[in-house]
Amino acid sequence: MPSNSVPRTGGRLALIDGLRLIAALAVAMYHFTGYVPGVEDTWGVRPETAFPVLHQASQYGWLGVELFFMISGFVICMSSWGRTTGAFFRSRIVRLFPAYWAAILITTAVLTVWPTVRDHPRWYEILLNFTMLQGAIDAPRVDAVYWTLWSEALFYTLFSVVVWRGLTLRSTIIFGYAWLFTSMLAAEAEIPLLKVLLQPEYAPFFVAGIALYLIHRFGSDILLWGLLGASFVLAQYWTARRVLHVGSKIDAELLPKVGAVLVTGFFLVLLVIALGWTDRIQWRWLTTAGLLTYPFYLLHEYVGWTVVHGVRDMAPRPVVLVAVTAFMLVAAYLLHRVIEKPVARVLRRKLEQASVDLRRGDPSAPPASPASPAPPASPAPPASAPIPAQAAPTP
Repeated sequence: MPSNSVPRTGGRLALIDGLRLIAALAVAMYHFTGYVPGVEDTWGVRPETAFPVLHQASQYGWLGVELFFMISGFVICMSSWGRTTGAFFRSRIVRLFPAYWAAILITTAVLTVWPTVRDHPRWYEILLNFTMLQGAIDAPRVDAVYWTLWSEALFYTLFSVVVWRGLTLRSTIIFGYAWLFTSMLAAEAEIPLLKVLLQPEYAPFFVAGIALYLIHRFGSDILLWGLLGASFVLAQYWTARRVLHVGSKIDAELLPKVGAVLVTGFFLVLLVIALGWTDRIQWRWLTTAGLLTYPFYLLHEYVGWTVVHGVRDMAPRPVVLVAVTAFMLVAAYLLHRVIEKPVARVLRRKLEQASVDLRRGDPSAPPASPASPAPPASPAPPASAPIPAQAAPTP
């Protein structure tokens, strides 16, 4: 185990927030300029015609989801330290659902009034989406990006076992190695439930984030570097396979080498943050960027496509692209301030009160633990939400 027995305590890791927005913007550029079904319907021409230069880079933008998952592993591990299982799940519910519920209503309204790029969902599909369980039965999503929320939920389910047993350095390292090993077994096992739960394609990214946080908190150690190295190797394997798969779906010649370079960059940037080399960077706008990421991610695809479709002839395409992206960021800010924050505040209070009431009505329940301190950084979304869940890697 690491020789540094005193856990690292520091301020907010502001660069993590900035990385989240970069990942979300990469995904948005993929949907706006690189994803054939969306771009063709939105701009009226194929992406290589609409954006011949930008398209060459943006067709790899779906890899922003892999960066989301790495950030999620890092931040969920960080924010769960010292929390009970109940507090862990309450924090996840409060973080994910208020903005998500609002996004469902907004997207449904837009698609109902302007069904130009996608048909509006059926009422029973909308109701199911409110539970976030549509991914469990592969039911239609109100917006395709919601697929990443199911992957995040599966990660939370697995990680909650470690939280329940007591989050320690030893238990978290064991969890990381066990998940990597069993996920590879599940990849070839003819047990669908096992494959769904363990997510072989994404496990290395979540585990890499966990390993990086442990390095940040406890210092270097051969077990942690081994966990990070194993995650890196498996991440490269699955990325190469997915690059070829996505290329075949969007009718593009994507290169596994480009995917390998991008994923390597993700690991290196997060490693620099984990080692504390960027701790002094505390620009306030990065925190704001982090707050915008989740609502922006939830809204950008179908609503963004609809807006682009409506204004595409009003200005040159690059101007429309910048204007629509800025508009979606403003919409995300308003969703966060007007809906997400107040609803999250009420929901948190109600859930905490429900927890107290349940304990009070159960004589066998252990005494309630004191409220957990606020985490040093905001939890990462799903990303998520930051992308391949359909035939093409639309998040």
